[in-house]
Amino acid sequence: MTRIAFIGLGNMGGGMAANQAKAGHEVSAFDLSAAALQRAVAAGCTAAATAGEAVEGADVVITMLPAGAHVRAVYANDVLPRAKAGALLIDCSTIDVESARAVAAQAVAAGFRFADAPVSGGAAGAEAGTLAFMVGCVEADFADIEPVLEPMARAVIRAGDHGAGQAAKICNNMVLGVSMIAVSEAFALAEKLGLAPDKFFEIASKSSGQCWSLTSYSPWPGLVETAPSNRDYEGGFATAMMLKDLKLAQDAAAKAGASTPMGAQAEALYALFDRLGAGGKDFSAILQLLRGEAP
Repeated sequence: MTRIAFIGLGNMGGGMAANQAKAGHEVSAFDLSAAALQRAVAAGCTAAATAGEAVEGADVVITMLPAGAHVRAVYANDVLPRAKAGALLIDCSTIDVESARAVAAQAVAAGFRFADAPVSGGAAGAEAGTLAFMVGCVEADFADIEPVLEPMARAVIRAGDHGAGQAAKICNNMVLGVSMIAVSEAFALAEKLGLAPDKFFEIASKSSGQCWSLTSYSPWPGLVETAPSNRDYEGGFATAMMLKDLKLAQDAAAKAGASTPMGAQAEALYALFDRLGAGGKDFSAILQLLRGEAP
């Protein structure tokens, strides 16, 4: 049995921590939300009063936090000062590459092994233990990191050295954001042209327009049973979170001197949708904007 400190029990972290407990590990969990902490306890975790308390004595420390500033602060104030010698540190947050590399450098300087390991798969994947992990770490450390992540994963892939996990995540989600807009535009156009949505879906899913945003996460209700579009776009991956990832991608592109015009347009559309009050809806609800509906 491994003792795991899990810090950050939101929509993603709560399910991830629960799966570590299901795997038989001793999970010391912390979150600023009392309700989130109570759910973790109900799922088999032990509540810690502070992040630092959770970290003490842990073999592995996993963080799942909103932004780079939170990760930097938790590592500086709680993880690095209080983690035991030899602990494995894994940050699963989606943050900027610069912050990931800065925290990695601090962890390594303090004598720890560190990985940035953001995830893909949404809240449903976190609950089911079917997330895809994109890992940035020293190659020699991956053999110890992979089994720690397996209770939460369907795939664990080393993307490269520190920061590469974050780079993979923001590039992947830029593809996702752009492709969802394209699929939604196509549904909106098909509707205007008198083509039934189910017929367009049947044809496109077997043609060159096939993609994950169409066949696994269709924005049009009634076509993919598990898609958030069938739940009035509740749950899933929030528009505000997609906007966050697209902003990270655009910031990285600007710093790297990369041209990402479609990513920039996607960011602008999701920013508009968010300002219209749709930040809490699944990002596939962008279809409503393109159909001229109120979110």
